[in-house]
Amino acid sequence: MQIPAKADYAIRALLTLASTDESVSADHLAHEQGLPPKFLGAILSELRRGSLVSSQRGSDGGFRLARPATEITIADVLRVLGGPMAGVRGMRPETLHYEGAATHLQDVWVAVRASLRLVLEHVTLADVVSGQLPDVVTSLTKDPDAWHTRS
Repeated sequence: MQIPAKADYAIRALLTLASTDESVSADHLAHEQGLPPKFLGAILSELRRGSLVSSQRGSDGGFRLARPATEITIADVLRVLGGPMAGVRGMRPETLHYEGAATHLQDVWVAVRASLRLVLEHVTLADVVSGQLPDVVTSLTKDPDAWHTRS
């Protein structure tokens, strides 16, 4: 799974919002995380349409989380920005049908989706900000093999 820059930037901006009770300007978010301001502006608009952030204009304006950081998962963010997390050719794995030697490939795609959900649906913005990640995440990151790229 590739995490696009758009998703990485969105999550980083949301984590900054999760770490404060104040409204924060888009410029501040961009500066705080070293993000391109114009691209971040477009991302924040998508997050607002997806009900993850709210915005207010004016001198006290800016962005804030639309609900508590304990209620926004990484999966929520990815779905707002890109739809389902484990599509195959734009289709949901449970709708696929394969023949012959590929008959059981659907099972693999469904398992991939389940493994993504196992992590991404259980990690909230608050978890990341506090560093108190769920056991499922910490057990995976304790495996030294997880830190090595395979080519």
